[in-house]
Amino acid sequence: MRTSNIVRKTNETSIDITLALDGTGKNDISTGIGFFDHMLEQLSFHSRIDMTIKAKGDLHIDAHHTVEDCGLTLGQCLLEALHDKKGIQRYGSALLPMDETLTQIALDFSGRPYFVANMDCPTEKVGDFDCQLAREFFKSLSTESKMTLHINVLYGHNSHHIIESCFKGVAQSIKQAIAITSQENVASTKGIL
Repeated sequence: MRTSNIVRKTNETSIDITLALDGTGKNDISTGIGFFDHMLEQLSFHSRIDMTIKAKGDLHIDAHHTVEDCGLTLGQCLLEALHDKKGIQRYGSALLPMDETLTQIALDFSGRPYFVANMDCPTEKVGDFDCQLAREFFKSLSTESKMTLHINVLYGHNSHHIIESCFKGVAQSIKQAIAITSQENVASTKGIL
């Protein structure tokens, strides 16, 4: 089984994440940030990765540390669960519509973290969630999973839809990229990822 459990404790946060790549999208998520929980549930469901995420952070300051550290820890879990990446598809992409919003995702579990995002929101917040934190989450996820990740919101005017289309598109792309192909080798002429 491709599974992982990582616990991260700092003076700002305590994060405990368990995941199973070959799951059904079952999840149990609690970060203390309602909208972020909803987005992580979408990520789990649409990637078909089983996830348990328990996070406590310094929300009396703001949600930044909790969101960023969840991205870091989830990225570490993905990297660990993928092991040597033997047999995975490696690449994933999606063109994800959500009402008036259309988002394009492309990613590569290359072992070379790189993050590009064009995902500006017209409002500063969705409920109590600071919209710029979505970018911080994906940047942290990309860095720690050693994934190249490109997110481009082609158009849209509802901040909720923009962020949710990014999470769903990344989920769909991860589902493709981690799928086991018929080959037993690593999907690279270098022989490693």
